[in-house]
Amino acid sequence: MEAEIMEAELVLPNYLSFKRIQMYDKYPKGQSRGRHWKHLKQIIQAENYQNYPPDEPNYVNIESPPSMRPCKRICDITGYEAPYYDPKTNLRYANTDVFKMIRSLPNEHVQRYLAMRNAAIVLK
Repeated sequence: MEAEIMEAELVLPNYLSFKRIQMYDKYPKGQSRGRHWKHLKQIIQAENYQNYPPDEPNYVNIESPPSMRPCKRICDITGYEAPYYDPKTNLRYANTDVFKMIRSLPNEHVQRYLAMRNAAIVLK
């Protein structure tokens, strides 16, 4: 009888491919179940940042030169990317609904929006 059981184990695999694999079979005890994320402190300890030159940007020294790309133009009202600007008020806008609203704004509100963008211009 034991010989038959041994032969049967050799013929059948431990799990059948059409069956769902159980979690304990897939991940034995003590094995990681997914991606292991490191905290900044662990990254700093793993890397020897003392050996890097002080002017090279890294996790410890975040200072870097300014970007060479031009800054994105942002709508003053909505905060979306703004491909247009109103020549009358110098406000940037994203779509026609915002443009209609900009044209209906009083002059003091327009000045406040321009002051927030550090582009305060006295409009006539």
